[in-house]
Amino acid sequence: MRIGLLTDGGYPYATGESRLWCDRLVRGLPQHEFDLYALSRSAHQEQQGRVRLPDRIGRVRTAPLWTDHEGFGRGGRPRGLTGRLATGLGRAYGRRDRRRFTAYVSALVTSVCAGPEAGPESDGAGAAAADLFTEGLYGLAELAREGGGLPTALRTEATVRIVESACRAPGTGRTVHGATVPDYLAFACEVERALRPLSLDWYDEDGLGAVDLCHAASGGAAALPGLLAKRFFGVPLLVTEHSVPLRTHYLAGPETPYSTPVRALLANFHARLASEVYRQAEVITPGNTHVRRWQERCGADRGKLRTVYPGMEAERFRPVGESDDRGGPDTLVWIGRIEPAKDLLALLHAFAEVRRAEPDARLRIFGAPVRSGEGETYLARCTALAAQLFPDEATDAHAVGDNPVTFEEIGGPEVPDLAEAYAAGGVVVLSSVVEGFPISLVEAMFCGRATVSTDVGAVVEVVGGTGLVVPPRNPRALADACVALLRDPERRARLGAAARARALELFTVEQNLTAFRGIYLDLAAHAPARWVAETAPADPGGPPRPFATPPEAHVLDHRSAVPVASAAPRRPSWAIGAEGVCATAGRAGDGDA
Repeated sequence: MRIGLLTDGGYPYATGESRLWCDRLVRGLPQHEFDLYALSRSAHQEQQGRVRLPDRIGRVRTAPLWTDHEGFGRGGRPRGLTGRLATGLGRAYGRRDRRRFTAYVSALVTSVCAGPEAGPESDGAGAAAADLFTEGLYGLAELAREGGGLPTALRTEATVRIVESACRAPGTGRTVHGATVPDYLAFACEVERALRPLSLDWYDEDGLGAVDLCHAASGGAAALPGLLAKRFFGVPLLVTEHSVPLRTHYLAGPETPYSTPVRALLANFHARLASEVYRQAEVITPGNTHVRRWQERCGADRGKLRTVYPGMEAERFRPVGESDDRGGPDTLVWIGRIEPAKDLLALLHAFAEVRRAEPDARLRIFGAPVRSGEGETYLARCTALAAQLFPDEATDAHAVGDNPVTFEEIGGPEVPDLAEAYAAGGVVVLSSVVEGFPISLVEAMFCGRATVSTDVGAVVEVVGGTGLVVPPRNPRALADACVALLRDPERRARLGAAARARALELFTVEQNLTAFRGIYLDLAAHAPARWVAETAPADPGGPPRPFATPPEAHVLDHRSAVPVASAAPRRPSWAIGAEGVCATAGRAGDGDA
């Protein structure tokens, strides 16, 4: 199969999300050919470069979502970014196209302004709002395809007036109704940015129209090209989400510089887009049950959902997991990014309670701050609190003080790699207040370590009964669970062995690849046959013919270095068709006689 892999801010960029998962998927399914269609999120991400791609990736096409309106030159093309967005709209719209543009934008914005107040899609009002959204979205896509793009049209005064009219219409919510002119401008700007995939030149017979399946590595903007490929060419869409973009948008909303009306409008827009993505996808593969619940809340059909856990490399942790060394019996280990969501302050307060019960206990924190001012500020707060709670202790007046809490980075002489960090302690702790799929917990389970974690995200689903789980933001409960395991080495060993067995059964790369191998074949088996130009019959209205283009048609002819299909047809007899097979069989019979 030829797979169109769609990413947003991820693969193939070196700093992308789901980069490792995408790379393992492509390398682990050598029987398929992949074309990569990637959206980038920032200039910094592009400057960091790309990862080395495997040979089976046939085509790589990228486009930016981060350029602002000042970065657009004449014709809607970003300055300095050759060939990434379709030029279109260098010409003025005619009267008919202006009417179409106004109607489509009005439909889309009206559905967004209706928001949650319209109710679920199962009732009349909710279904009508959803229909308006799809009418506007696909109408704009068709207009962009005909005219070459939309980037400048969505930033015009006409668009802002449409937004103003929809916000002031009767029946809109109080929050949206209170929007002002700066709010209209900000919302129009964000909608134009979100809809830039509509203006790409990917939608033709040489682009997404040539793939057998679109696999979006996330919902939202990454899935938009997949929606259009299905709309224009009937290509089936598979959506994989290890986190929910809509949830991420909700959590990030209060931190954005926008006003409350703009945040409400953007939330409604992304909710409508998520609902349409889930409605059009043939199969949706959430990375865990936590993500699955969010998808169901956004309207995903349960019959389309198949939970596939993200595969992780277990081999790197095998020496630690199979070792009889259970690590420091009095040492707690924490590993991850140092940021407010990890709630290290609660962990430090909990460890103060642990030290009262177990004076020899130690806490080793391995990590680095998020590369931002907020991350560095939070690290400074944590180190200051640790120094306040645990002043350097010395055994006598001549010894050097030793703090029971250490902040370390992986890669030094004492801890050269990640596996050694997990091996440093007998108990691994996770103290987060927000978490998606807890990768650090799975790594600890591969290492055969007992864990204590907070009940957030997919933690309970991952741990099962192989670790202790406590409520978040509860230092007392976290401390009691840690003390219970520190005092009971046999229980630690039992939980660690059970955790490793569970991780090897559910969370390896092999199980992930096996699941997607089966999903790809299942989708290919149920997808209708599509004609290819060089193999189309004289009567296109006739019934589709399976195997009309066999795999051999895509193999390069070593004598001419061009695809075999471009020369005279060389299909095997079983691919010729019923009448061809009969004729071949008749000639063979005559020869035998």
